[in-house]
Amino acid sequence: MDPDVVSPEILTEFTLDLYAWADALLSNLLRPWNVYQLAIAVAVFIAAWILAAIIKPRMHDWMRTREGWPKWRMRALVVMHRRLRMVVFVALIWLVVIVMREITWPSRSYLLAIIANLATAWLFIAFATRLIQNPLLRAIVRYGAWIWVTLSITGLTEDARSLLERAAFTIGETRLSLWMILQALVIVTALLTLARLVSSTTAATIRRNEDISPSMQVLAIKFLQVGLFGAAFFLGLNIVGVDLTGLAVLSGAIGVGLGFGLQKVVSNLVSGVIILLDKSIKPGDVISLGETFGWINSLGARYVSVVTRDGKEYLIPNEDLITGQVVNWSHSNEFVRLDIYFGTAYGDDPHKVRKIAIDAAKSVDRVLSFKSPVCHIVGFGDSSVDYILRFWIRDPTGGLTNIRGNVYLALWDAFREHGISIPFPQREVKLLDGSQLATKGLSD
Repeated sequence: MDPDVVSPEILTEFTLDLYAWADALLSNLLRPWNVYQLAIAVAVFIAAWILAAIIKPRMHDWMRTREGWPKWRMRALVVMHRRLRMVVFVALIWLVVIVMREITWPSRSYLLAIIANLATAWLFIAFATRLIQNPLLRAIVRYGAWIWVTLSITGLTEDARSLLERAAFTIGETRLSLWMILQALVIVTALLTLARLVSSTTAATIRRNEDISPSMQVLAIKFLQVGLFGAAFFLGLNIVGVDLTGLAVLSGAIGVGLGFGLQKVVSNLVSGVIILLDKSIKPGDVISLGETFGWINSLGARYVSVVTRDGKEYLIPNEDLITGQVVNWSHSNEFVRLDIYFGTAYGDDPHKVRKIAIDAAKSVDRVLSFKSPVCHIVGFGDSSVDYILRFWIRDPTGGLTNIRGNVYLALWDAFREHGISIPFPQREVKLLDGSQLATKGLSD
């Protein structure tokens, strides 16, 4: 920063100019007829406050009876209800201006006309900025627009600009003034708002296109957002007059530093792009990674959101999905084969057991009939003949544990109906002749 640009003398001169400007404005407002006009404006505001307090409850009750109205109309009414005091004030102040212009000199209503124009502009800006969804961005645009229209209507734009231009500092060869910074904020904010609107509209169009796969939709939307917001930011700086050459060098140096310090973040970003390009997973797929089993809710730039059956949402880094072993239950098709194990007593006919088990599995709703279940003997255990029952489903998003439970329940009912027993380990304890069973008294 150049110390000669922001010297104490310049700061003192800037402060004196600002004081002189404020003193001249105050002296103008304290003229007799201007004081009268300010008093009339205050009286009109009080009247608007009283009328709004009377009208608001009645308007609220009337709005509650408007069932079936379109949402946009109801939202407009809600905004009108919240700004009712300002709406009434604008209507009353213009009525007073019109009356005074008819009964007295125009100069005696000049200040009231300025107040009326300001109130109307502020009200319009308040309504227009409701279209901006982001609260912080909406506040920046609203207050910035209020300041700008106030300076424009009062004719103080050039004076304010000259004052802000004199408060400046330099970075390298670039001179930055408060006026340039304010311009940059307004222009960049406006361009970012426009980019957000275009991005939202285009993203909705992309999502409605069924010819594009879900993963490619996410990738296209991400690239579109990065391109639009990046173009809006750099275009805004270029319009203001900021030298982007130094910014490019600075961003390159910062990029090298971030490359070493944020390796994991960069790795996750690159992994996310790879996942979107190779279409290995997409929103709606059912995956299992380690002990996590659920369906993919969304694909982010850094992580993948996986929602489990118990409602938990896991944010899995993209790098883990690239380097780890992921089971995608619905990657190429929706068909999933499930296995369950059971055993029956040695006294039961295994041919009959296999047939009963297959029929029981077919009776469950989600089990596919055209991919017929199969049942095989897998071994002879200590107390049972062991079987495996295999069946197919096509909706893993509906859960796996519940369908296994339903098949087990169907087996239980079928075995009970046909007299098939399910053995369980039993132990017998025998006392040999001459042995004694020692017991410890409870009184000890």
